[in-house]
Amino acid sequence: MAANERSQPDRERRIRRSARAMALVTLAMFGFGFALVPLYDVFCEITGLNGKTGRVEASALDGQADLSRTVTVEFVTSVNGALPWEFAPEVTRMTVHPGQLYEANFTARNISSVETAGQAVPSVAPNTAALYFNKTECFCFSRQEFGAGESRRMPVRFIVDRNLPEQVRTITLSYTFFDAGPQG
Repeated sequence: MAANERSQPDRERRIRRSARAMALVTLAMFGFGFALVPLYDVFCEITGLNGKTGRVEASALDGQADLSRTVTVEFVTSVNGALPWEFAPEVTRMTVHPGQLYEANFTARNISSVETAGQAVPSVAPNTAALYFNKTECFCFSRQEFGAGESRRMPVRFIVDRNLPEQVRTITLSYTFFDAGPQG
């Protein structure tokens, strides 16, 4: 019986040590999960993966277009089912010269009887083109609030970089609007 009594404190010590280790692992996993969002954004910005586009100031553009080359830019839109909006491009495709600034317009309409807010998430395909597709102005840069039944024309000003690989002849710019919920 004496041997059992001596092993009891050792057993309790091992249980406490295991509990502390599990708590530290849980805390580390939470911290890692929390850090993934900004790390993912940085990774996508650097590599151009996931179709994230660049953002440039209009003053940074040199205006030197490659008039010997054209690229087709297609526009695709969708609305997440939770958002009662209609959303569409005014034109579904444009032929552009790399290095020249262009503007495409989209229209959105809140078809509900209450005020709603949405946030557009852009994507570019093929992924390799994302590094060469830059926007100077876009409704996707900020939350869009619409009154009941409100409709709005929203511009996107963009430039396709002259260094776009020659094999890329078509770029698809896609936007999905998601419910942004109440202002917080």
